Amino acid sequence: MASVAGSNVVALKSAARFSDCSDRKFVQIRQWSPISGGSGSVQARTSIGLHCKSRRSFASSGVKAQVATVEQASTEAAQKVEAPVAIVTGASRGIGKAVALTLGKAGCKVLVNYARSSKEAEEVSKEIESYGGQAVTFGGDVSKEADVEAMIKTAVDTWGTVDILINNAGITRDTLLMRMKKSQWQEVIDLNLTGVFLCTQAAAKIMMKKKKGKIINIASVVGLVGNAGQANYSAAKAGVIGLTKTVAKEYASRNINVNAVAPGFIASDMTAKLGDDIEKKILETIPLGRYGQPEEVAGLVEFLAINPASNYITGQVFTIDGGMVM
Repeated sequence: MASVAGSNVVALKSAARFSDCSDRKFVQIRQWSPISGGSGSVQARTSIGLHCKSRRSFASSGVKAQVATVEQASTEAAQKVEAPVAIVTGASRGIGKAVALTLGKAGCKVLVNYARSSKEAEEVSKEIESYGGQAVTFGGDVSKEADVEAMIKTAVDTWGTVDILINNAGITRDTLLMRMKKSQWQEVIDLNLTGVFLCTQAAAKIMMKKKKGKIINIASVVGLVGNAGQANYSAAKAGVIGLTKTVAKEYASRNINVNAVAPGFIASDMTAKLGDDIEKKILETIPLGRYGQPEEVAGLVEFLAINPASNYITGQVFTIDGGMVM
């Protein structure tokens, strides 16, 4: 688009040299260019061109022809630019909600996945639409293969493709290992790890065909250092980190970037219910001395998902934890 816009100025100047511009007036030329930040959506941009009303008719018609050519080229280029399609799992609350809203504001078309919170998911979708974006909701359990296939199909049927996958859905069933039931172990592994596997495998099939895509997995610092009372959760998140690195190696030749984000303590409904003593002990382990905000995690995810500066990053784990893990 930069070359098209630049040629516009050259064309106008070149045409003006052939005329005697005794009468001049400014005209507005409609151009189209992508929104900055790499979101893929487009917006109108008005530029000012000098139109010479010449005594020589051939010069005047020459300027008009140049303007028409530039306008046509700009329109054709704009039609080729499509807003990225993003799937965000577990997007009805917390980090998932913040990610969905951030990508929606950036111009992405967002599928808002949820398991049970349909009302909250609809509110997220409506908020994205209030920004002028596009969103659909999809209720489904990402630990079930049929639900995942239906979710991918919904995105493809609605928008034609999948460009970005954010594997965020997760649950906790915390208890000490000696008291942990097999069902508590399995529920967490099924959703937090197997769900990432199923969604990644399904979305990658679409991305491989166009040799382009971004996959961001929401892991956790406990997947790096462990945490008492979270053997199931820690194992699942460590698995996500290992899966991220392996998938990044397997799909790099297809231009698919795969990275993981590992949050620390992020403000949520759960942290809000902690007692003062527990909260004090937690904050003492965080060098920055505070909880992170969901929007801060979403900002990092946005960078990895749509910023061109992230195109050379793959197979990495980004901790966003206020300095807990150094």
